[in-house]
Amino acid sequence: MGRHFGDLAKIRHIITYSISPFEQRAFPNYFSKGIPNVWRRFRSSVFKVAPPMIVMYLTYTWGNSVHQQSKRKNPADYENDE
Repeated sequence: MGRHFGDLAKIRHIITYSISPFEQRAFPNYFSKGIPNVWRRFRSSVFKVAPPMIVMYLTYTWGNSVHQQSKRKNPADYENDE
């Protein structure tokens, strides 16, 4: 009934090695090397990413406040209505 997915092509002169999923360690060195690496990467990129995000947030909030103010009616226009 055809070939299986792993046997679709015959490739010569390439050697592949694999290990059983039961023998692999899912999180090796997670706490000793993983978390310090995340912290190092965060420190190196926070000053490149944070300033544009802060500027965009301030622009967004300023734009929303200006929009809300422009939607309000001026109460002085309606003081003498009866």
